[in-house]
Amino acid sequence: MDGISDVVVGVKRGSDELSMYNSPNSGMSSISDGASNGSDSKKLRVEEAPPSRVLHIRKLPNEASETEVIALGLPFGKVTNILTLKGKNQAFLEMGTEEAAITMVNYYTTVTPHIRNIPVFIQYSNHKELKTDAGNQRTQAVLQAVSAVQSGGSPSSDVQEALAAASSPVLRIIIDNMFYPVTLDVLQQIFSKFGTVMKIITFTKNNQFQALLQFSDPVNAQQAKLALDGQNIYNSCCTLRIDFSKLVNLNVKYNNDKSRDYTRPELPAGDGQPSLDPTVAAAFSKDSNSLLGALNPLSAAAAAAAAAGRVALAGQTGSSGVLLVSNLNEEMVTPQSLFTLFGVYGDVQRVKILYNKKDSALIQMSDANQAQLAMSHLNGQKMYGKIIRVTLSKHQTVALPRDGLDDQGLTKDYANSPLHRFKKPGSKNFQNIFPPSATLHLSNIPQDVTEDDLRLLFSNAGGTVKAFKFFQDRKMALIQMSTVEEAIQALIDLHNYNMGGNQHLRVSFSKSTI
Repeated sequence: MDGISDVVVGVKRGSDELSMYNSPNSGMSSISDGASNGSDSKKLRVEEAPPSRVLHIRKLPNEASETEVIALGLPFGKVTNILTLKGKNQAFLEMGTEEAAITMVNYYTTVTPHIRNIPVFIQYSNHKELKTDAGNQRTQAVLQAVSAVQSGGSPSSDVQEALAAASSPVLRIIIDNMFYPVTLDVLQQIFSKFGTVMKIITFTKNNQFQALLQFSDPVNAQQAKLALDGQNIYNSCCTLRIDFSKLVNLNVKYNNDKSRDYTRPELPAGDGQPSLDPTVAAAFSKDSNSLLGALNPLSAAAAAAAAAGRVALAGQTGSSGVLLVSNLNEEMVTPQSLFTLFGVYGDVQRVKILYNKKDSALIQMSDANQAQLAMSHLNGQKMYGKIIRVTLSKHQTVALPRDGLDDQGLTKDYANSPLHRFKKPGSKNFQNIFPPSATLHLSNIPQDVTEDDLRLLFSNAGGTVKAFKFFQDRKMALIQMSTVEEAIQALIDLHNYNMGGNQHLRVSFSKSTI
């Protein structure tokens, strides 16, 4: 994005002055193209608006529909109201909860949202709720259709197409202007930033390279389509055209360079194809206007070749697996608590709390994808009473203290930890990665442990248990805390808790509510 500037946009509706501010940390306030969508850039630095469940969306394309704006919010929770200001190319979207709005802003801080291939800008509104005329029947009809889909009903035909996302985890991808080869591994690298990629099939149709790609969850497919449709993989070429497939499950017979089922590494290569290693070391970044970083044509070709040959591209791009976490509660935070929380989104290798700045830490994940996933889910969440900031670090690794040097236990090496959730290829854990939520999923519960035991355990972690439900086999359960912050605290304290008989409790965030 060129010419990023801080702006304030004022919109008058009657006597009601709506002045909106930048979202925290977002750098998403560029009004630089001089086109008619949005107002002129004004160099004003202002206080950022505090989180609100009402979001202000700017720079919408002229022809954007309400349904397309609502689709931006759908992956994050219930959308309860919308107000579009057509002449201003702006809209206000009201989410069901402030938590959903915070998750949405955090997510779109790292992945610029697009409508009709135009980047749009999202920030918190000053308004705590939207007061719109109940008489606006069309808006109400669209919202009702959307909530019908979210609660399992069937949508009316006008919104059915825009909401197809809610049903299929499979995307159909066509690549235009394919000047450099795009491999199955390159697609896996790009799309796995949005969730767990389960299967990919590539083929050529009408002289065009195409792919079908299946996520573990339709919500991830929706997010990937919103963010990537119309983007270039390499500078000025290899443009992604993405639609939802009518298929809901892909049947992959062979693991080779044309098709891959990441959940079944044991599949044969077939057809004399060389069998490929499912993990590709190339860690591509999404900087500049290409998805794989500002690669010049030579290095773009090199990147494609490297991905095909599974050659590590260390140093080729700006993306590393190391995160910088700041605004930590330095009285409370420990390497172990960071290992446990960030371990929900990847395998943490090392943690270093900074000696001279104990409210900040470096966390090394297994790879850049895991770092991206942890950042998009945890930036802006509350840990020990403070809102933490998570960004990608310039460091490629976290250094251990020199032999014999005591750093007061601030650095820990977890490379050989038995607690890594994702070390087994095709592990079910890949399908169960969800944003922090008030509801936790518990597993590995011993047979003699009762609901009361678990309620007591979790309320002793400093929270209030609102609801509890055992699964049929009683080895698993859902437990709902009163806030997301309490659930984060309970997960840190009680994941791997010894329940007796050497059975350790497993805790993760759930997408369900009780």
